[in-house]
Amino acid sequence: MALVATSCRAEGKGKTEADSIVVEPAVEHHLSLLFAGDLMQHGPQIKAALQSDGTYNYDECFAGIKNEIERADVAIGNLEVTLGGKPYAGYPQFRAPDEYLRACIDAGFDILLTANNHCLDSRRAGLERTIMMMDSLKVPHLGTYVNQEERDKAYPFLFEKNGLRIVLLNFTYGTNGIAVQEPNVVCLMDTTEIRADIEKAKAMQPDAIIALPHWGIEYQQLPSAQQREMAAWLISNGVDHVIGGHPHVAQPLELSEDSCHLIAWSMGNVVSNQSKPNTYGGYLVRMELTKRIPEHAVGDSIAAEVKLSDCGYALYWVSRPNDNGFKHNYRVLPIDIPDSVLTGMEQKNRYAIRASMRRLMERHAKGVSEYSID
Repeated sequence: MALVATSCRAEGKGKTEADSIVVEPAVEHHLSLLFAGDLMQHGPQIKAALQSDGTYNYDECFAGIKNEIERADVAIGNLEVTLGGKPYAGYPQFRAPDEYLRACIDAGFDILLTANNHCLDSRRAGLERTIMMMDSLKVPHLGTYVNQEERDKAYPFLFEKNGLRIVLLNFTYGTNGIAVQEPNVVCLMDTTEIRADIEKAKAMQPDAIIALPHWGIEYQQLPSAQQREMAAWLISNGVDHVIGGHPHVAQPLELSEDSCHLIAWSMGNVVSNQSKPNTYGGYLVRMELTKRIPEHAVGDSIAAEVKLSDCGYALYWVSRPNDNGFKHNYRVLPIDIPDSVLTGMEQKNRYAIRASMRRLMERHAKGVSEYSID
C-alpha cells in the first residue's frame, strides 16, 4: 500500500511561536476503513443460492475476500437491492432474499449504504422492510429513511472508532423514475440539501467527512464531467474523501496532489450477474486515518492533526457457476488467486479481467498503489 504522510485536518487552533509551546511525545490513534462497491443480486444469483429446503445459502459468495473485509476496523458496502420479501426477483427491480443481507453481515460489512437507484424497487413497503431487516440484525445503515424525523436523528451518519469521529454522507442521482412515497425519505444528489448536511456534519466536530455518492454513467470506465464537478464541489465545501459507485465497472482511484483527498470514482460491482465488459471485477479501497494528539504541552493547547496515513486498492473478480462447472456458487475471489484452484474457464476469464483492470488502474490511478488480498 502507498504511504501518505501529509497532515490534512486539524482540530482547533494553537499558537506557532516556538517558545510558547513545548511538545512531549504524542498519542496517535489509527483507524482503518474499507470500502466496497455494489452488492447486487440478479435472478441467476438467487437461483444459484436456492437450497432444496427452500432457504438460500451464500456461504461461498464472500469467502475469498472475507479476511480482507474483516481486517478493517470498519467496512462499508453499497446494498443495491431491496429486501421486499417474496416473490424474490432480480433485474430490473431487485427483491433479494433476507439471507443475502445476513451473508453481507457475516462477510464483515459493518455499515451498509442504501441510497441508490434501486432503493425503491419494492416501493414504500420494500424500502421500509429493508430498513426493518437491517435494524433487526443491528447493522448500521444510511441513505434511506422511514420518515423525515428518522433522517434528522440519524443523518449525517456519525460513528466513533479507535478515538476518531467519522461522518458519512450517502446520496443518489435518482431512483429510476420511481417517486418517493411520503413519509419515506431518500437522500438525493441535491446540492442545496447536501450543503446543509455538510454544515451539520461540521458541527459534529468530526475528524473526517466522507461522501459516498451513487453517481456516474453505467459501464463507462472514466468518470463523467458531472462526477468531476460534483467531487470538486464536495471537497470545496468541506468533504475530505469521496468514494463513489453505480457505473458497475471500475473507474480510477485518485489521490489529490496534497495527499489530503482520496477519490474513488467507482469501485465496480462486488458481485453480480452482469455480462457487459468489465462488470466481472472491481476493487476494494482501504485507507488508514491517523490522529495525532500531543500528550503534554506547555502554553496554549496544540491542535490534534488528522492525516490520511495509508491508502491502496485490491483487485478482485467474480467466478460464476458456469465458469466452474456448477461446482460452486458465485464467488468473489482475489485477482491473484492461484490457477491451481481454478478451472480452465475461470483462469481464462480471470486473465482477461485482470489485464483489463490493471491497464485501467496503471493508466489512471494517481498516487495510489495496488496491494494483494491475503
